Amino acid sequence: MEKTDLYYKKMTETPVSKLIISLGIPTTVTMLITNIYNMADTYFVGTLGESPQAATGILFTLQSVIQAIAFMLGQGSGAMVSKALADKNTDEATEYSSTAFFTGAIAGTALMVIGLIFLTPFMRLLGSTETILPYAKQYGMWVLLSCPFMVCSLVLNNNLRYEGKAFYAMIGLTTGGIINIFGDWLLIAVMDMGVFGAGLSTAVSQFISFCILLYFYARMAQSNIDFKAISRRAAVYADIVKVGFPALIRQGLSSISNGLLNNLTKPYGDSAIAAMSVVNRFSMFIMCVGLGIGQGFQPVASFNYQAGKYKRVKKGMHFTMAAGALLVSCIVIPVFIFAEDIVYIFQKSDDVCRIGAFALRCACGGLMFMPLSVPVNMLYQSIRKAGLSAFLSLMRSGVMFIPTLIITANLFGLTGVQISQPVADALTGLISIPFILHFTFKHPDEKENSQ
Repeated sequence: MEKTDLYYKKMTETPVSKLIISLGIPTTVTMLITNIYNMADTYFVGTLGESPQAATGILFTLQSVIQAIAFMLGQGSGAMVSKALADKNTDEATEYSSTAFFTGAIAGTALMVIGLIFLTPFMRLLGSTETILPYAKQYGMWVLLSCPFMVCSLVLNNNLRYEGKAFYAMIGLTTGGIINIFGDWLLIAVMDMGVFGAGLSTAVSQFISFCILLYFYARMAQSNIDFKAISRRAAVYADIVKVGFPALIRQGLSSISNGLLNNLTKPYGDSAIAAMSVVNRFSMFIMCVGLGIGQGFQPVASFNYQAGKYKRVKKGMHFTMAAGALLVSCIVIPVFIFAEDIVYIFQKSDDVCRIGAFALRCACGGLMFMPLSVPVNMLYQSIRKAGLSAFLSLMRSGVMFIPTLIITANLFGLTGVQISQPVADALTGLISIPFILHFTFKHPDEKENSQ
């Protein structure tokens, strides 16, 4: 039996829960390790003071910009690669993966050059105060230098996931994450290189991850990365952008929202910015569980929808929601109880602990709604319903969060800043319910003449 036939059999006959877990666990581990090394930056830089730590929050916004580009290309091409493989067309799969990879390299290089030229105004735009700016520039320089490798790594990572090779995607990113944690310790704690060392460690780890992922893609993927396979058809670029646009919205709005959050937190001082930086990093750590299982569901949904196995797609969505709710609850409850201790690990300042503990408890409440919003959003993106997916992507970080942040910050000051994201999370979860019910009850279980 050919490789494509074996893969078809695996994706359409393996029990859905087993398949999602097998694809979701490596992705969850990848995201957890990635966020652990983000928190390692926060921890080690936090030993240098409030302003250096606040700089990591400023650069978290820049990394969201980079990820927005990468996820659009990676998830857009990945869904199309999965569709092509369901049709047993490896040449078309190679066309999509190669086009996305080299487009990402060009986009990452352009962002790097523009960012380095306008480094100071860029850091101010992202929310730097005058005391944070020198540290943000040191860290930001390295993040920008690593930008092409970061974009290409995430494109490779997403395409490996959509090909059912989540384990190899995990190895590539987790190796870089572990190296970054060690690099933070070596360059900050041992060699006393400060924020400059944290940025250098991030850049080195991104380059190593890229090399590993490129090696695995060349060895394990059914599609290839080939310069000659770059498409000259506008339709290919349109497909990638259309399907990946919701991911761009999610991450792009996240960067805009984080920048707005930093700017609205400015009046309350560096302690408040540092506190919200810790909370955002730790919230992302919790979200990784739901997002990881959701991303394990994406290739299952994409492949089975194309194959006409709609009942499997429905079962996958329901399982992803249930598993996400269980796992997030198991993490959120202890975090809510020990919020002060968690913030204290990253920053010993009394003001940071006071502001951060309340914000973290509020965040825990909002994250309980994530198992409603994430699976249905990823479902519509994976089955190439770009309009619905784009609308759902607008919710959490855009339509719900930005107005909520502006209104609550003006009404309640710092407390409004702290509660804005949880309120937006709750509203987003509730809005997602009709879309879940629509797909469950209005869609047939099978496509006629499906294989």
